[in-house]
Amino acid sequence: MNFKLGKEEKLKSQKQIENLFVEGLSLKKFPLRMKYLRVETDSKLPIKVAFSVPKRNVKLAVNRNRIKRLLREAYRKNKYILLNNLEHQYVVMFIYVDKTEWAYEDLEQKMVLLMEKFIKNQ
Repeated sequence: MNFKLGKEEKLKSQKQIENLFVEGLSLKKFPLRMKYLRVETDSKLPIKVAFSVPKRNVKLAVNRNRIKRLLREAYRKNKYILLNNLEHQYVVMFIYVDKTEWAYEDLEQKMVLLMEKFIKNQ
């Protein structure tokens, strides 16, 4: 299993991000919300992922960047949960919805629960 989070796995397309927010479905496991949308692409990878921490909730950029870094790390270490269980291609965005910063262990646990919930719902 490759535990890298490479450039090709990151969701960068503005068009796909807009479609994700317009047409996408949502799952919640506080303090995270997962927006997802099934897509048909030429990519070999079953999932493209992005992370967001709204400025409205976390004012300081240094804190937003730290939370995004923690979210990326939690996803990177546990992405096998999604990769081993997906039959279709998805674009996914993890959005941090709390106003206070959580410990890494708690964020990782919530992300794993959210991924498992997504696998059950797909």
